Amino acid sequence: MKNLFLCVPYTSVFKPVFIVASVSFLVACNDIKSSQLDNPASDMAPLPTTGVAEKQSSHAETREVSASFEDFEFDQFEELYLNTESSVSIWPRVRAGFQLPDDVEHKSLQDEIDWLARHPEYMQRVMRRADPFIYYILEEAEKRDLPTELVLLPIVESAYQPFAYSHGRAAGIWQFIPSTGKYYGLKQNWWYDGRRDIYASTQAALNYLESLNKQFKGDWMLALAAYNSGSGTVQRAIRRNKKQNKPTDFWHLKLPKETRAYVPKLLALKAVISDPDQYNVSLRCISDAPGFRQVQANAQIDLALAAELADLDIETLYNYNPAFNRWATDPDGPHNLILPVEAAEIFEKNYSELPAEKHLRWSRHKIKSGETLSEIAVEYNTSVKHLKKVNNIRGNNIRAGKYLMIPVSSKNNSSYALSSPQRLKATQNKKRGKNKSRINHRVQSGESFWTISRKYGVDMHKLAKWNGMAIRDPLKQGQKLVVWSSKSSVASSHIKTHNPNSTVKSINYTVRSGDSLSTIASKYRVNVKDLHRWNTIKGKYIKPGQRLKLYIDVTEQSGTPG
Repeated sequence: MKNLFLCVPYTSVFKPVFIVASVSFLVACNDIKSSQLDNPASDMAPLPTTGVAEKQSSHAETREVSASFEDFEFDQFEELYLNTESSVSIWPRVRAGFQLPDDVEHKSLQDEIDWLARHPEYMQRVMRRADPFIYYILEEAEKRDLPTELVLLPIVESAYQPFAYSHGRAAGIWQFIPSTGKYYGLKQNWWYDGRRDIYASTQAALNYLESLNKQFKGDWMLALAAYNSGSGTVQRAIRRNKKQNKPTDFWHLKLPKETRAYVPKLLALKAVISDPDQYNVSLRCISDAPGFRQVQANAQIDLALAAELADLDIETLYNYNPAFNRWATDPDGPHNLILPVEAAEIFEKNYSELPAEKHLRWSRHKIKSGETLSEIAVEYNTSVKHLKKVNNIRGNNIRAGKYLMIPVSSKNNSSYALSSPQRLKATQNKKRGKNKSRINHRVQSGESFWTISRKYGVDMHKLAKWNGMAIRDPLKQGQKLVVWSSKSSVASSHIKTHNPNSTVKSINYTVRSGDSLSTIASKYRVNVKDLHRWNTIKGKYIKPGQRLKLYIDVTEQSGTPG
């Protein structure tokens, strides 16, 4: 049965279906072993990787594929609307379009192949997530005559997790950072983030990859490295090698550690998918047929209503449409939705019969004395911009006693479990380790992840992750953060305190004549090593007029000048 590549549908309880013929049976699709379909083990990505870098940035953005929302693992696709007849597997078609080198012999590549061979369940999980989307990405790559290895790139980037968000502010299966996403036309606002839109982000990613390939004169290895670490990083590495009369191919360039691992990961996936039997890896049998279809709504629509119209549960709708941050589509569009093929047909029929006035629910709000638009927007889970638009308000002034018409969700907030606020709530509520207590912190003016982490004696990167953020994300005054700490006391690096009311503040200090690092450290009860760490100080000496940044526990200062 070596050359048979058929897919047989799964039942709603995730059990493979077997076709019985005479006294023997035929297991559809040679690429799959049914015994490994539903391994419940947690994800084990080979190594942290980096992704799309700042376009033409002198300092490339890098980040781990550590999705801040990595806990949201909703594998519900395979119980929905799958074909009722056997269909052809997509893998022969994927293999036919491979264009990257396959004669590479390099230790880093072999290490990645060995990892995949030792963790076959990893491939099952990522393919289960990728199942609805690979056909579309393959179609788009083939239209452009691009290497079909690119359908595997989201595995390296995000393990095909639609809500993946990295410490470097990269989002979606293609892991775009905000600026690169905007450069390639991905809209990002309160309602919608195009970096997570499967359809739009795929178009943007392929545009970006095509551009990089042209920039590096058709060398896909260099283009992929640039996708990860930025074209400037790769160009500088090439110039260095040219000056030293060294080869300028990927394997000879001095690139960031993450990038040196990034390309081998993709090549390893290619090797395993090219010959899974050689590595004892079973591939999920993905059908060579569309996994979704785009449908159009005429205007903003409640996602709970859209799910009902498509005969889907709302979590499945969000998994196909992770770009929508809130309970409804963006008032200004896009209003298109991605749905399983059969669900799309059901939605279009029901939507066409739904009166326009029932696309959203509306509430009539009487303005109270002292209320502001921002307070009302928060109360009704909408944006100030939308409130002003639907009520034809210019400026920010509203009058007590007047009424506002406000679009409202048809269900309570918890029903929209995969909306941005609910994902954040679940992330913040997840207990982090044993003997850890939760501290609720409200951000004060001038605070940063660094100062807050020092205050509570926790790791800055963990603090960001606990709150579904990246350390480069801006903090707003009044924003609520959670801190998981084993210490009831507040601590700062090298600032010993047992005062529960202590507060770490940053100050700017101008060096005066006669000052030394030791006298300043003594005056503010900090360590000289802190002063070096907080400031760029060469050697042991400082000069009058030099400005220094200090982080001090203001509750322990007694009349110390600022």
